[in-house]
Amino acid sequence: MNKLISTVLALTSMACLAPAAQAQSASAGEKKAAMCIGCHGIPGYQASFPEIYKVPKIAGQNAKYIASALTAYGKGTRKHPTMTGIAVSLSEQDIADLAAYYEQLGKKEAQQVARKPAQAPSAQVAALLQKGNCLACHGENFSQPIDPSYPKLGGQHADYLYAALKAYQTQGNPHVGRADPIMGGMAKPFSISELKLMARYIGSLPGELSTIPQPRFK
Repeated sequence: MNKLISTVLALTSMACLAPAAQAQSASAGEKKAAMCIGCHGIPGYQASFPEIYKVPKIAGQNAKYIASALTAYGKGTRKHPTMTGIAVSLSEQDIADLAAYYEQLGKKEAQQVARKPAQAPSAQVAALLQKGNCLACHGENFSQPIDPSYPKLGGQHADYLYAALKAYQTQGNPHVGRADPIMGGMAKPFSISELKLMARYIGSLPGELSTIPQPRFK
C-alpha cells in the first residue's frame, strides 16, 4: 500500500510540474456552455450511446478535474463519441473557462458533507474499497479527493460510476475506454459485479455534485 501511495503522490507531483493552466473565467464559461447544457443541464438525462447511463453531475465538480477530463477526450485517451466531438472543438481557454463555470455553478446548492459518511459500507463493499485503496485518493466521504485533479464521487449517478470504472478496464474499443495508469491498475482486478457494488455505494452517499437545470429546461 505504501508503494501505491508513493506512486500516486509522485504522479500528482508530476502533474503540478505541467505547464500552468489558462486563467479561468467562470463568466466566460457560462457563455460557452450552450453545447453542454443539452445533456448536463437536464436532471436525470440519460445517454444512449455508446452505453446507457445517466450523464454525470458536473456542477460543483473540481475545475482541475473537469479540465483534465475534457483534455483527455480531446486527445483520445478518454473515448466517447459525443464528448470527443465537443472536446476537439475547444481551445485551452475554452476548457479552462468551462471548468471554472461548472465548479462554481453548484456551490450555492452544495450541502456541507461530513468528512466521514454516516452510512458505512457493508463488509463486502468495505473490503472492495480497501482492495482498490479508493479512500486514499478520493477521501473517506468520496467528496474530498487529495488533489483537485481527482474527481469528487460522492452522490454521483451510480450507473455512470459503474460505466466509468468499467471503461478503465476496456481496451481496443473505438467508442469506449479510458487510459489512465492509476485508475487502470485500480479497476483491473475487479469483476463486473464488484464494480457495480462499489458504484452503488458511492452513488448513495451525500455529495457536493448536482445537475443545475438551465432556464430553458426548467
